Amino acid sequence: MELSLATQRTAVVTGAGSARGIGRATARRYAREGWAVVVADLDGAAAQDAARSIHAEYQVPVLAQQVDVASVESVDALHAAVGAADLPPVGAVAAIAGIPSPVPILEVTPELWDRVFAVNSTGTFLAVKAFLPDMIAGGYGRVVTMSSVSAQQGGGVFSKTPYSAAKAAILGFTRSLAREMAPYGITCNAISPGAADTDIRAGATDDEREAALSASIPLGRQATPDDIAALIVFLSSEDAGYITGTTQNINGGAYIA
Repeated sequence: MELSLATQRTAVVTGAGSARGIGRATARRYAREGWAVVVADLDGAAAQDAARSIHAEYQVPVLAQQVDVASVESVDALHAAVGAADLPPVGAVAAIAGIPSPVPILEVTPELWDRVFAVNSTGTFLAVKAFLPDMIAGGYGRVVTMSSVSAQQGGGVFSKTPYSAAKAAILGFTRSLAREMAPYGITCNAISPGAADTDIRAGATDDEREAALSASIPLGRQATPDDIAALIVFLSSEDAGYITGTTQNINGGAYIA
């Protein structure tokens, strides 16, 4: 695929390794729209697999990189790898990497609390901050962060208090960042999905519970990864240049605010 001048940009996607995850679907969607893509994931082998598949399908430049978003050193290594690669300028960061936490509050240890915040909240901060100077220098920037309906309604889907609190922190981060980055023309928006048909609940649920969850949603189904990916990539487009500081609800009507 020959990239047009309008799409000669790179999107960095964290948490893009899982075969049935929002991150991989988002990486594929960026590639479909002509973006070069950085597939970053804690599972390096999964990132490599995703990168091979995406490149074979769309023939755009794709870089795979193992990263622990909770580690400053690992995120710095990701940034260095992207800078050393033969890629177009970074134009978007989709900070999707995260972990669930279905543990009841009375069983939550300080270590678990810190880990949930380290990956979901601090990891978002580190991944986004690393590439802000590149987007400022390149004159184009889109930041999309991953919150959750759990942050808005106080859990109620799968994960509980640590996850809801960490995802709520992402909303405040994104809104404040939108104000700071506005003078540079960089937009920052948060995605707030409801139940999604991914592997995040694998091993912790069953078909009956999943069917009941789907039936509770006004549109009668859970989101697909592609539903969410389409919104993320739209928010990264030139057409979305006047949308910033928002929380984009995508939940099939399960939470209407």
